[in-house]
Amino acid sequence: MSKTSDILGKEAAYYLDFQSKTFDKKTLHAPSKNHVNEIWQQSNRNGQTLRSMQQLLGTGRLADTGYIGILPVDQGIEHAAGASFAPNPIYFDPENIVKLAVESGCNAVASTYGVLGIVARKYAHKIPFVVKINHNEFLSYPNKYDQIMFGTIKDAWNMGAVAVGATIYFGSPESPRQIVEVAKAFEMAHELGMATILWCYTRNNAFKVDGVDYHTSADLTGQANHLGVTIQADIIKQKMATNNGGYLATKHGKTHPKVYSELTTDHPIDLCRYQVANCYMGRVGLINSGGESKGASDLQEAVVTAVVNKRAGGMGLILGRKAFQRPFKEGVGLLNAVQDVYLDKSIKLA
Repeated sequence: MSKTSDILGKEAAYYLDFQSKTFDKKTLHAPSKNHVNEIWQQSNRNGQTLRSMQQLLGTGRLADTGYIGILPVDQGIEHAAGASFAPNPIYFDPENIVKLAVESGCNAVASTYGVLGIVARKYAHKIPFVVKINHNEFLSYPNKYDQIMFGTIKDAWNMGAVAVGATIYFGSPESPRQIVEVAKAFEMAHELGMATILWCYTRNNAFKVDGVDYHTSADLTGQANHLGVTIQADIIKQKMATNNGGYLATKHGKTHPKVYSELTTDHPIDLCRYQVANCYMGRVGLINSGGESKGASDLQEAVVTAVVNKRAGGMGLILGRKAFQRPFKEGVGLLNAVQDVYLDKSIKLA
C-alpha cells in the first residue's frame, strides 16, 4: 500500500482507513475471480456472452482478479477530435489508442466503430474490443445533448468485438427513445454473444438548482444505474458521485428519508457505495469514469477514484483523457498506478 499512500499524501488515511456503516459490506457481491460463475452463470445470458465476459475479466494486468480497467477513447466525437487529441496529436492515429491499451495492460479498449474497425484485423485477437455504438454528435449548431446510433450491432460483432457500449442521458427529454434503442441493441448484442456496458449519465438543466450541480449526486446517479441494470447491462459506467440530495433539490420523482439518514453519508466511499447498491448490490459491476485531464493533479485524482471505487464495492475504472492527453509512457504509468490499487490486496472493502 505504500505507493498508493504516497500518491494520496495527506489524504491517505481519509480514504484508506474509512469504514462504512451504511450498507453492510457482507451484503455486497464484491468482485472476485469467480464473478462469471457466481453471478452470470445462473442468469439468462447465453454461453457465448459468458465467454465474452470472461475474456474481458481475464485479460491484462488485472486478469482473473474480478476487477477491470478499460481505456475509453471516444472523445473524438463527444468532445471533438481537436479538443481531445491536440494535447497529444499521436492519438489522431487510431492505432496508437489501441497500442496504449495493450502496452498498459488494460482489460479492454473502448472506442468508436471507425477507430476499432480500421485496426480490427491486427488487434481484435490481442485485446478485447468494446465498440461504442452511440454518441452525442457535437457539430450541429446549436449544440444539443442527444445520443444517436453510429452503426449496427452486427458490424461490431463482425470486427471481433467482445462487448458493446452505449450511453443513455437519463433525465433528458430524449431518454425514453434512447432507452428503447439501447435496450433493443443490447438484446441483439447478447444474442450474438457480446457483453454490454452502459454509460448511465444524467442530463437535464433542471438538475442544477441554486448554483449546485446535482448531475453527479449519489441519489440521481444511483437511480440512473438502477435503470441501466433494468435493461440488462452487464457492466455500468458512472461518474463518481460528488454530492447528494438531487431528488430533494429538484423536488421531482420519489425518494425516501432513509436514503440520506442511513444509506449514505457525505464520505465519497459511501456515496459510491449507494451507486453500487443500485447495481443489484454489485451483481452488475460498477466502473467509475476517470474524468477530464487537469494536468499535474491527474495521477492523484485517478488513484483516489480507484480507491473509492474499490473500497465501495465497485469493479474498476474506465479512464481515458488523464492517460492519452499526456506523453505515451506517462499515460502507461498512470494507468498502471490505477491498476496497482486493484492488485493491492491490503486495500479492502470499507
